[in-house]
Amino acid sequence: MEKLIREVRILKIYAVSLTVICILFFFLGFKNQKNNQRFEEIDVERINIIEKDGTLKMTISNKSRQHPGMFNKKDLKPREREAGMIFFNELGDECGGLVYGADKDGSGMVYSVDQRNTDQIMQLQYMEGTGDKKNRTYGLKLWDRPDNFPMEEIMKFEDSLKKLNDPAASKKAYAKLGKEGKLTRERFFAGKTGDGDVGLFLKDSNGRVRLKIYVDKNNQTHIDQLDENGKIIQ
Repeated sequence: MEKLIREVRILKIYAVSLTVICILFFFLGFKNQKNNQRFEEIDVERINIIEKDGTLKMTISNKSRQHPGMFNKKDLKPREREAGMIFFNELGDECGGLVYGADKDGSGMVYSVDQRNTDQIMQLQYMEGTGDKKNRTYGLKLWDRPDNFPMEEIMKFEDSLKKLNDPAASKKAYAKLGKEGKLTRERFFAGKTGDGDVGLFLKDSNGRVRLKIYVDKNNQTHIDQLDENGKIIQ
């Protein structure tokens, strides 16, 4: 009996010792392991780049899992977006991105830079249609956006118009925004238009083209100054 008790005690000591050794090897293995991991190839549908505190800074995603966008640290409603990269700043706002896509009707790629608290003010873009609508435009675009009409108010405004489903009311509402100086206006384009013109196209604060410096599809050069109605004055 005493021999059996002694053997059980030895087995217990052996088991405890072996467990301690395994635990030490486990932690030492992680301690000596480098933080950087190297992969020759990886397949993934979405990658989230985050800060140490978990703050989202960028997503790299396919179309089906693309982030819907975020403002004031709140995700927008689910919506269809193209594959690419979406950037987020420290305020919890989407602040730009690079997206691309193609289907039977056309293809394109856009790199956008967003204004604080609102949408894009600069884009490097390429668009091309197919079939009868086949045209190709590419270049740099700039917009003016008001500071007193942030993205949250824009979304509420657009949602309310969708619920009304009234084209006349929508037109009136947009006209009111224009008088209040809350509409986004395109101001600048440098690139190639769908008509085949290549050059600079400058617009006034109301979005009207006022100066065009370009070479047309027939290789003729133009420097056109226009009035508010689009009529060439020089």
